[in-house]
Amino acid sequence: MLQNIQQCRKDIPQGSEIVMAKISRREAREILAGLLFETEFRSDEDINGIFALACEDRDIPDNDYIRRGYFGIYDNAVQIDEMIGKHSKGWKTERMSRMSRSVLRLCVYEMLFEKDIPYSVSINEAIELTKKFDDEKARPFVNGILNSVKNELESLAAGETEK
Repeated sequence: MLQNIQQCRKDIPQGSEIVMAKISRREAREILAGLLFETEFRSDEDINGIFALACEDRDIPDNDYIRRGYFGIYDNAVQIDEMIGKHSKGWKTERMSRMSRSVLRLCVYEMLFEKDIPYSVSINEAIELTKKFDDEKARPFVNGILNSVKNELESLAAGETEK
């Protein structure tokens, strides 16, 4: 029924005329945000099955960033949601819109675990996703939380380098 989860794309005939298209990090983020948003509606299902089926149905390319991000966010959901909750000033993550929550999780995941991506890039990309897919009122909310997370992480990093 489901294709191999590790493949995350339909089998493509081998041949010089068929080349898998590379996607930009921005495109990968959009796909990942969509997967996170979709998973919000299917919380009673296994994430492996959701991921495999979404990749198959939507022809999502085999991309390490998408795979690592999707499973990394769910493997570290407690830590990520605690960080979001700590900086959301009275908002519980369950009360946020599904898209805001998905974008926040994606960005906080990047800030915590994707060390090659500067915080400012992660935040800027999260704001672009919010502009494109969420309510216009969500942008300052998401930006405020993410800047607060960034400030804490920078303070922690500065404290570690002084020791």
